[in-house]
Amino acid sequence: MARVLLIQPNKWGRGFTHIWIPSHAGSLKARGHEVRLFDCTFYKNWTENELIFNTENQQYKPTEYENFVKYNENDIVEDFRKEVESFKPDIIFWSALSSHIHGEGEYVNIQYGDQLVQEIKTTAVKIAGGLQPTADPKGAASRFSNIDYFVRGESELVLTEIADKIDDKEEITNVNGLIWKKDNQVQINKPQNIISNMDNISHYDYSVFDDQIFFRPYNGKVLRSVDYELSRGCAYACSYCVETTIQRYYGFTEITNLGTLKNASAYLRNKSAKRVFDEIKLLNEKFNIQFFRCQDTNFLTINHAMLKELSELIDKSGLDIMLYIETRPEGINKSSIELLKKLKVDGVGMGIEVSSETFRKDNLNRFPAQEKIIEAFSLLRSAGIKRTSYNIIGLPNETEEMILDTIRFNSILEPDNITVAFFSPYLGTSLQEESKKIGDFNDYEYNVDNQLRTVTKSSTIDKELLNFYKKNFSKFVRDGLNELEHLKSIYLKN
Repeated sequence: MARVLLIQPNKWGRGFTHIWIPSHAGSLKARGHEVRLFDCTFYKNWTENELIFNTENQQYKPTEYENFVKYNENDIVEDFRKEVESFKPDIIFWSALSSHIHGEGEYVNIQYGDQLVQEIKTTAVKIAGGLQPTADPKGAASRFSNIDYFVRGESELVLTEIADKIDDKEEITNVNGLIWKKDNQVQINKPQNIISNMDNISHYDYSVFDDQIFFRPYNGKVLRSVDYELSRGCAYACSYCVETTIQRYYGFTEITNLGTLKNASAYLRNKSAKRVFDEIKLLNEKFNIQFFRCQDTNFLTINHAMLKELSELIDKSGLDIMLYIETRPEGINKSSIELLKKLKVDGVGMGIEVSSETFRKDNLNRFPAQEKIIEAFSLLRSAGIKRTSYNIIGLPNETEEMILDTIRFNSILEPDNITVAFFSPYLGTSLQEESKKIGDFNDYEYNVDNQLRTVTKSSTIDKELLNFYKKNFSKFVRDGLNELEHLKSIYLKN
């Protein structure tokens, strides 16, 4: 059997179970390979503590999360070196695709994992996947010369095939989906098949995580939680979203006038209801998981018959659980709300991005009308389901007045929770190309993390002003804009 060391290079300083880790661990273990995880999350000399940052910004309600976890005072590089020396892995792997996509800093994982691995010597084969190699294979091979192989697209079955070949001492360069170098020339193998039946991925294995990773702040409480996926794929093709990169990799390039994929049904995939229920039940009983943070790109485009069957299984089970989902306003109606309640959905996150309908249509390829967004938030409120609005600042060609309009629109919606993210120029997206063309960003940006920092050089809104609105966005939504000029003058003076 091959020994595989996975790295979670999370820099946010709070617990996430990035979905690619249990999906790959389960697939590898099912083939008899040995798997360990080196988790960077709680190392003090590594993390940025996103929780404190966004609690101060009023995106999160205060909790006693810090009392549930213990931060590691050790030097992360030294501990990683010791782990590699003791485990003697054949493969070191990090960064991959899942429905999590870019959430919680997953886009930049390839960079941070590379930083860590550069600090040690090892004979292990170093492999990384995820969004950046999928979007820009030659660029990834050039930027991360310390990595031996890259995987484009979904990598559970690819990594398992590589581990099998290494175990059998066979050549691995013929595996589909790989990027590798020969005589300093980048070799790009043909794409692997899309995983059209997600039940073909072995049961996800969350046992590789340390127990404290399961604690999660949520609406003023600390709950036992995991990140989870029922499905992969999105029917929409928003200009800023990395989903479009994955769509193109698998050949889904035709878009309707309403911003949706043609032949979307072939791209949307999900687990069976029984498979989902079995995993949820196991996680609840084995790890006492109460809260399932579903990272599915658009929950309400999952096969309706599957969701209905799952709702019956959950409803009859008596499991003490709740779900948080992400979806779009177009899918919220009285019928879908009844389904969500039966699925024990406690909260729904929806992308507002910016308030201007014209800007959303012309620049973001998003088409929901203001009235539909308002109706969706109202229906959820009446049903007692918590609502989170997702907003973006620093978009190419966005003005300060547009940010203020988005704040005013959020005040109309009265969401239970408000998040605001910096625009991130994700490789391969059309808005990344636009932002490069107008000079907001370079060809490639390091440390692109839409919650912790902005690297913008926008000619319309400078960095300090964006930081000011990031800090005060939620306050202005809840308290109004009366203090705007006063607070702005104090902030910018400092």
